[in-house]
Amino acid sequence: MSLRALPTIAIPLILYNVLVLFSGGAAEPFFRTPLFTLPMIKGAQWSFSRGDLIILVTMIFLFAELVKATYTSSVSLVDHGLSMLVFIACIVEFLVVDAAATSAFFFILVGALIDVVAGFTIGIRVARRDLAIGGVD
Repeated sequence: MSLRALPTIAIPLILYNVLVLFSGGAAEPFFRTPLFTLPMIKGAQWSFSRGDLIILVTMIFLFAELVKATYTSSVSLVDHGLSMLVFIACIVEFLVVDAAATSAFFFILVGALIDVVAGFTIGIRVARRDLAIGGVD
């Protein structure tokens, strides 16, 4: 199995769980802690928290997964199947594990869902286009 078949959307899930492990299990206060604060022009303060970082990482890896979904090969089928397993792991963890009851984890779950739905949808559209170009309709 190629490394291309591994869903990168699993990286934010792993990162979240490692951070929760090192936070001592207190996920909500840990992910609300600001990493930095920037003053804005009008005097407001913008804070970027650890949870925001997890969401940003999730969006970056979701983009990578969407780009991977545009390629058709047997590896992409394995990737879609493994993405489904990552989504199932996310939903089970969200429902069962107390430390996963945060907004940051919810957005990881939504990213995994989008990866699954978009991966299959884009894969089907690309496969149809490839068939149409090849003369089969």
